[in-house]
Amino acid sequence: MEENKTLPLRTGATQLVFGEGNPDTQLYFLGEAPGYYEDREGRPFVGQAGKLLDQLIESIGFRRSEVYISNVVRFRPPANRDPEPDEIAAFAPYVDEEIKIIKPKIIVTLGRFSMNKFLPEARISAVHGKVFKVDWNGKKQVVMPMYHPAAALRSTAILSTIKGDFQLIKKALSDDVSTIEEQSTSKNDQSSQLSLI
Repeated sequence: MEENKTLPLRTGATQLVFGEGNPDTQLYFLGEAPGYYEDREGRPFVGQAGKLLDQLIESIGFRRSEVYISNVVRFRPPANRDPEPDEIAAFAPYVDEEIKIIKPKIIVTLGRFSMNKFLPEARISAVHGKVFKVDWNGKKQVVMPMYHPAAALRSTAILSTIKGDFQLIKKALSDDVSTIEEQSTSKNDQSSQLSLI
């Protein structure tokens, strides 16, 4: 990826921001794009949203070093604007390869851009905290969409919701992946209840 000079956003960024964490993890967190602090440090989720993500991960019994954290775009977009479809597409092969290597039990998407990679028609307000089994790379992959931690920093309601949604990750991890599809309805009901807390 470092040698690929055709990748977009390279010109305005300080450095490439790779994913980091445990490649043998069951949990793969996929966000949007590096921000100001990520661009400076060369690591994903190290600003205020990253600090909140660390707390959320710890709330379900993991350390940051025990999971894997990445983004759909690896260079910072100018002025932290949203990544554009062609930019996401350019980095997609690298994201896909990362997922193939890690083989996570659950992919937790953070925000709508990573969610749309697996659930292109979904709205984050409708599906956050729910468990989906999607066709990906010739197999069934469990995906759990979450609000982006940055959104939770701007809204106490979303902060409350994301805290409840994260507890559902722990429940999904303890489930047999083959039965998640049948159990998704009850999980969805539970998600709705937690969202109101």
